[in-house]
Amino acid sequence: MDEHMMIVNIVTPDGLVYDHHAKMVIAKTVDGEIGLMANHAPIIAPLDIDVVRIKRCDSDKHVDWIAVNGGILEMRDNLVSIVADSAERERDIDVSRAERAKIRAEEAVARAKEAKDVDEYRRAEIALHRAINRINVSRHR
Repeated sequence: MDEHMMIVNIVTPDGLVYDHHAKMVIAKTVDGEIGLMANHAPIIAPLDIDVVRIKRCDSDKHVDWIAVNGGILEMRDNLVSIVADSAERERDIDVSRAERAKIRAEEAVARAKEAKDVDEYRRAEIALHRAINRINVSRHR
């Protein structure tokens, strides 16, 4: 393996979602965005609900976009492992399903706000954030 490459794996409870060589990984942790390149110091970081961008080795313009819904990122020995609650590549996202989920989440947010149910509001906000993330990632096909 080239000294400027790393392996990136993304795994969910449903199995392996992504496995490729990369030059760079950009992800949003709960503390902010992080960029990782080969030979980065070992790190473990909790991920936010957001996109993970992976710059592939086969072309400077080849970037894979993955919608990740939380999880943990670990890098060690040029292996980036992401264990996520759920993750979808841009090409695998069902946009109409994501749009319907967004509408349902917006309705749930409104109901929880009206009922002043803080827990339900928080759950609905997370569902809304996940749906919007999936829609945004799907636009990079």
